[in-house]
Amino acid sequence: MPILERDPWRLQFFAQVKCPEDVMIPTDDLDCWNLFPAHRWVYEKVLVAQSQRLACGLHGVLPDSYPVFSKPNVNLKGMGTGSVVIGHADDMAKYYQPGHMWMQLLRGPHISTDCVVIDGDVRWMRHAVGTSGVGGTFKYWTIEAAGNPTLEAMIALWVKRHMSGYCGMMNFETIDGRIIETHLRFADQWCDLYGPGWVEALVRLYSEQVWQFHDTSRQVGYSVPLFAHHGGSFFHPGPEVQARIRSLPQVKSLQITFHEEKANEAQPMPPGGFRLAIVNTTDLQAGFAARNELALAFPVAKFLD
Repeated sequence: MPILERDPWRLQFFAQVKCPEDVMIPTDDLDCWNLFPAHRWVYEKVLVAQSQRLACGLHGVLPDSYPVFSKPNVNLKGMGTGSVVIGHADDMAKYYQPGHMWMQLLRGPHISTDCVVIDGDVRWMRHAVGTSGVGGTFKYWTIEAAGNPTLEAMIALWVKRHMSGYCGMMNFETIDGRIIETHLRFADQWCDLYGPGWVEALVRLYSEQVWQFHDTSRQVGYSVPLFAHHGGSFFHPGPEVQARIRSLPQVKSLQITFHEEKANEAQPMPPGGFRLAIVNTTDLQAGFAARNELALAFPVAKFLD
């Protein structure tokens, strides 16, 4: 399928949509790196921080003040791998890692914004606000129906300055209105909550470099993950269990988000937990109920609060 999806649990979002065989639509940063060499610099987090005049540096260069947030300068597998808050100068040596960077610690809402970009011009945006958990995990994401004019103006200006010649999707992660990460793709975790016809518009964007999507019936959505503590042995629930969860009221989709044939340590996960599944829903309480029922299918797991 020309929509390049490395996570098999998300093929459900694209399986019924026709895409020309010569059109490649990436959903993973590893593919973006190869497909867009002229713009792959956006994956270097120190360059993104410098583009906003944020205090930052590579490990070995000492900050002027603390705390700072440390993470890999390039991380094409995501999930907050290797990230940590460094609170004191003495800890910089403890957490030193070649290839890692630090930046000033930002506080405030963590927002994921998907954008349609055509030659440096933003044509569409949709925001999701993360409710943070422990160690880089999220309790849930709220896919907002409303816009965010201040954030949208900042992103549009940044795109105009830096993304000339690029056509496709971009995803921005921001905290307190400042960009912490950029991606040459969209967030495929909750694209089924963007409304009917969105994936078809996505295909046309990459095949014809135009954006036509009737975004007139936005609805608030929620993406609710199920996290367990690291160290367990996990297996996929049976198809009858998954079908029952998908049939619950207001549930749009269910994703079992790990490879049971791989060792836990071989799968990118945040420091705070191992993600077992995601429930996408149009009602938060219904999402929690579906997640809790799904948890019964993992009897030996110890779950995050």
